[in-house]
Amino acid sequence: MKQSSRTGYIRKFETMGMVDGPGIRTIAFLSGCPLRCLFCHNPDMWKTDPKDAITVDELVDKLKRYKPYYGEEGGVTFCGGEPLNQPEFLYEAMKACKAEGISTCLDTSGFGRPDTFDDILSVTDTILYDIKGLEEKKYREMTGAPLRVTQQFLEKAQAHNVPIWIRVVIVPGFHDTYKYMDELEDYIAPLNNIERIELLPYHTMGVNKYELIDKEYPLDGVPAMNKDTAMELQEYLIQKVATIRSNA
Repeated sequence: MKQSSRTGYIRKFETMGMVDGPGIRTIAFLSGCPLRCLFCHNPDMWKTDPKDAITVDELVDKLKRYKPYYGEEGGVTFCGGEPLNQPEFLYEAMKACKAEGISTCLDTSGFGRPDTFDDILSVTDTILYDIKGLEEKKYREMTGAPLRVTQQFLEKAQAHNVPIWIRVVIVPGFHDTYKYMDELEDYIAPLNNIERIELLPYHTMGVNKYELIDKEYPLDGVPAMNKDTAMELQEYLIQKVATIRSNA
């Protein structure tokens, strides 16, 4: 990576996280995101704010306080926004964490600058990979961005052999079909190092945030996804992927 940055923008931290990567983790929410996903529930995270500024040294000092809780599996998870939106800072922060023996996890949609992917993945222990869509037209409709960038990220992640947790937000009327599960199966089954597959039920808890920033909510009127139905779809998908792999 040609440039470096010891200062980045983190909106908030959560401690003692149990679902965003292996073990007990501190979650660092990097502000800024180039995507405009229809189901985004954090539009307040789209832009960086000078008030969010933090240096790598300040970040690591904060994380070191929680090291006793991390154990062998835990560590820090960088999410957003989209953490790849701050590639130089992300790389320097992850490298510094690794130097302190703190495990790194990257929660990402895979959308960033492809020329930075190799460096960032070289200091990434686990990826939480958010699938937003499987083909160009639907992906662009859902995110406002081209599909090829996240495909490049996934190819690089495979080349670096980084363990991956697949995550997919299930929106009623968009993704809540067994046909889509079959499409996901075709997409996921050939991939290496997939450790977990999670379907995340769409919720409407972010609607009021759009009112606060005076923007129209893109999925106005779409109900929250039924959690039991999402779990049934998840079990179906996991079983299908497992069957394909066992027969490979």
